[in-house]
Amino acid sequence: MNNNIYIYIAVMTVITYAIRVLPLTVFRKPIKNKYIRSFLYYVPYVTLSVMTFPAIINATQSPVSGILALAVGIIVAYFKGNLFIVSVSCCAIVFVSELII
Repeated sequence: MNNNIYIYIAVMTVITYAIRVLPLTVFRKPIKNKYIRSFLYYVPYVTLSVMTFPAIINATQSPVSGILALAVGIIVAYFKGNLFIVSVSCCAIVFVSELII
């Protein structure tokens, strides 16, 4: 098992390097396709959402509190609440729901 760890590290290094170098070598001209540009535009937002969503649900003592805070945060943000107002409202909802539950 200990001998295989070096193979695993080498494979991980090659894949990580390839992910970073391949776009530079394959795409030399600017991308003009509007669908690919749109896809690449939204990739960071999707990645951030995928990493953040489970943390929102599991960061509280009860998943119900996290779900309520997520719903309230979405609603407040939809009605043009700034980041401070959204975070304060989510924290307040978690505080109140944890007291009730």
